Amino acid sequence: MLRAVIALSCVLAVSGCSTVRGWFDGDDDEVNTTEPAELTDFAPSASVDRLWTAGVGKGERRIGARQSPAVAGGRVYAAALTGGVHAFDLQSGAAVWHHESELPLSGGPGVGEGLVVAGSLEGDVLALDAQSGAERWRAEVGNEVIAAPAIGQGVVVVRSNDGRVSAFDATNGERLWFWVRDLPALTVRGNDAPVLGPGYVFVGNDDGTVIALGLNDGRPIWEQAVGQPDGRTDLERMADVDGSPVLDDVVLYASSYKGQTMAIEAPSGRPLWSSDHGGSGRVGVATDRLVVADPAGTVWALDKNGGTVLWQQDALARRDLSSAAVHDGYAVVGDFDGYLHWLRLENGELAARTRAGRAAIKGAPVVADGVLVVQTVEGDLSAYRVGQ
Repeated sequence: MLRAVIALSCVLAVSGCSTVRGWFDGDDDEVNTTEPAELTDFAPSASVDRLWTAGVGKGERRIGARQSPAVAGGRVYAAALTGGVHAFDLQSGAAVWHHESELPLSGGPGVGEGLVVAGSLEGDVLALDAQSGAERWRAEVGNEVIAAPAIGQGVVVVRSNDGRVSAFDATNGERLWFWVRDLPALTVRGNDAPVLGPGYVFVGNDDGTVIALGLNDGRPIWEQAVGQPDGRTDLERMADVDGSPVLDDVVLYASSYKGQTMAIEAPSGRPLWSSDHGGSGRVGVATDRLVVADPAGTVWALDKNGGTVLWQQDALARRDLSSAAVHDGYAVVGDFDGYLHWLRLENGELAARTRAGRAAIKGAPVVADGVLVVQTVEGDLSAYRVGQ
């Protein structure tokens, strides 16, 4: 019974529901505030062209991994629960290589140092050659990996779902160090990749904090609370920073399920500003503003320098939105029904909509060289460009 109650609480939390009124009262005149907002027609002000589609195997379905592709060097790399790891040409979608694996690859791949690295539900870390797809090395972390590894400066950093961060030598997979953060009693399912800076690795934690670790030894350098885990119950105290912090020059931007977004001076950990609008996903960063989707499905644009609200868009309420990405003057989010929504960066107006498939888009869209790539929970990839 306890497990059932906790499971129901988790469902309510991650769906962004603010109330359960109306489930059983039978009043047809009341607005059902638990149902996803219906999509309404609008006059598109932008055209979006689908460049290609591809399948990478059986996707994550309902395991909550939020798998996303990775893009580097004109290639798209993607993993699936079954089907191994695939590489495609970014512009054409042509298959470059496929590494078949028996491992249940649950984390999206990370790319760097000539490697493509993905983790599994069984705690495996698989490193492949980025050019050929040949296996270079394997390692183990002891718990499921549902976040993409971070690779750079000769190190592969892997976050496992037990709060452990492990670092491996990129050349041979030798473990260099690990750091552990105890988990709260209740957390949002899913986490995202660590982020590397010069000599640093930045990690968002399930207790609402961001920590900077020394890349050479894993020593904590500073820690900053983004979301305050306050409340009387474990559900109320959920404050996960599950989206990767975003490093922009020397400023780190992070957002929390508790509804806060913060700008942090990366070398020192000093907070620059904080906003009461945010979500557990990744922040989209544009030239002068940030875009973040909150748990209720509202998309917010915040001034990059001070955090003031520039606009909000409520038309996608309760549609279980993905993290936001910035794509050629637009903010883009995916939803539970496979739709992608382009919003104008200057005012938040809906500009275009297309459907990537009939399965949910949980992972963050990825943008490179003017192309946006998304992966559904069924393991389907799609690539898009905004029309000229």
